[in-house]
Order: sequence, then structure tokens, then C-alpha cells
Amino acid sequence: MQENSRHLRRLFRVWLPQPTYFITTCVAKRRSILASAAVQRVLYEEWKQMDRRHGWAVGRFVVMPDHVHFFVREIPDQKGHTLARAIGSWKEWTAKQILPLTGTSRPLWQAEFFDHVLRSTESMSQKWDYIRNNPVRSGLVSQPDEWPFQGSIHFE
Repeated sequence: MQENSRHLRRLFRVWLPQPTYFITTCVAKRRSILASAAVQRVLYEEWKQMDRRHGWAVGRFVVMPDHVHFFVREIPDQKGHTLARAIGSWKEWTAKQILPLTGTSRPLWQAEFFDHVLRSTESMSQKWDYIRNNPVRSGLVSQPDEWPFQGSIHFE
């Protein structure tokens, strides 16, 4: 480790028994195709299966027209996939169903996704407040609860 990256040393000491991750993934070319009841059903059903298929529980989520935000947590004592593989499989299965629904060409998703480990309930609460207000900041609704494309699955 370089001397000038001394501030990163604390990251080697961070260990959480069951971390929650905040995930964001975007539609390729930021096309606005996700905010529909049919697409949300596909996303929701695939998130619902992540515990059984991949060993990851999905918490709260918000589906925006061109990206999604959601929380995931690895299920203890279950031999699941890595987070990258679980999200990759979720993206693959959702794309197979959403592309024909929307008449959109491949790829559906950008290749990468953003993940951030949450270190406290305050952090999760702050992230949730941020993402549930996305539709308000985007001018899609005047109040967060008016946005129909949000919810939770396995945990709050």
C-alpha cells in the first residue's frame, strides 16, 4: 500500500457480519423504458427469486424510467453466488423478458452496476430517503408515495 493512501487502511478493518448493499444499475444508453406496470412486474418477480436462486434477499427498491435502485443482503448460511454473479444473472433474466415487452434492442442494461455497502441503519435510512425522492426530484410526481414503481420484497 502506498504511503499516500493511508486513509484507505481503515477499509481493511471494516467487517460486517451481514452487510446490506445499495445497488444502482442503469439502462443502456439511459433509455426511459422501465417505468411501466408490465416492466415492474418482471423486475419484481426476478427480485423475488434472488433468495432462492442466488442466496440474496432484496429489500426496498425504486424503479425509475432509466435505472433502478435497490437494497440486497446475502442470506446467512446459504451457499449463494457472489453479488456480481447474482446481479449479473438478475440483469440477464430481466433483459430476456423486458426486451420483447418494450420492443427495445439489446443490450438492456449497462455492463456495470454501482454497489455501496451500508454501515449503519442511519445510512440505509438516508439512502432510502434519497432514492424514494428520486421521482420527486425528476418531476415525475409531487410526493414520493405517489410513485407507483417502488416497494420492498424480503426486508425493509
